[in-house]
Amino acid sequence: MGRLAQDVTTVTAVIEVEGLRKAYGATQAVRGITFSVDRGEVVAVVGPNGAGKTTTVEILEGYRERDGGQARVLGMDPATGGVALRERIGIVLQECAIDANLNVREVVQMHAEYYRAPRPVDEVIALVGLEEKAGSRVRLLSGGQQRRLDLALGLIGDPELLFLDEPTTGFDPSARRHAWGIVKGLCELGKTILLTTHYMDEAQALADRVIVIAHGEIVAQGPPDSLGGGVVLDARIRFLLPDGAAADDLPVPVASCVDGAVVVETSEPTKVLHELTGWSLARGQELTGLSLARPSLEDVNLELTAESEEAT
Repeated sequence: MGRLAQDVTTVTAVIEVEGLRKAYGATQAVRGITFSVDRGEVVAVVGPNGAGKTTTVEILEGYRERDGGQARVLGMDPATGGVALRERIGIVLQECAIDANLNVREVVQMHAEYYRAPRPVDEVIALVGLEEKAGSRVRLLSGGQQRRLDLALGLIGDPELLFLDEPTTGFDPSARRHAWGIVKGLCELGKTILLTTHYMDEAQALADRVIVIAHGEIVAQGPPDSLGGGVVLDARIRFLLPDGAAADDLPVPVASCVDGAVVVETSEPTKVLHELTGWSLARGQELTGLSLARPSLEDVNLELTAESEEAT
């Protein structure tokens, strides 16, 4: 029997999933995934559209029934947790139905009345940076401000666990950074957060751990900086060819050279940089625009999901 069948008093994780399955007709949306989320942890679930991440999160929120496997959220089965579970979690969906004729404070106050022990309304409004808009009608808010209001509604019940579904979709860079600051502030308050995102820089900035889902299966999980395990991607060195030099003159293999712009890919960047700089010094010429870029989380994610697609 799986570990989720044990007494809930022995369970330390906020979320535990084992062998989770969900199908829509002949389509297997979630194919036996297993993972856990510890108290106070921020976990990002990433993957292409149709990967199964939204279905997984909706099962954990209690809005969708699973076909197989086990799930525990705050020690309860989300399928039967009901009000007892909902009072302890917060959910921020991509789109929330809000009466556009109410003002910000009225909306937050109305939602506060759904909980037995909500956080103070003005405190939550301040937390999401809407103090100056507290008296403004929802219909007059910008897209980013409306998203902050969505977050306020997810926080008003003072949840132990917060689900964030694509929290910064449609934000400009400044608004995204502000939202990240809010999430980091929630972490400092000890909240546990499970978020879905298409932005790898967001996962890199916020998550303690990233789970990559493709075709309904987990293809990798781990801290952002070490995600991918066996996936080995080369670093890229870029520079402009010195005057009078050709790509064939270089002391290392070249991945590409277009209009004098050279790209070298290597798993040994220190060694290759040493060879290149030694070569340029011997010629008495500079390597203009010399830069080194290591694989990003975006690169790793694309490689992992591409490998999964090739395997299907």
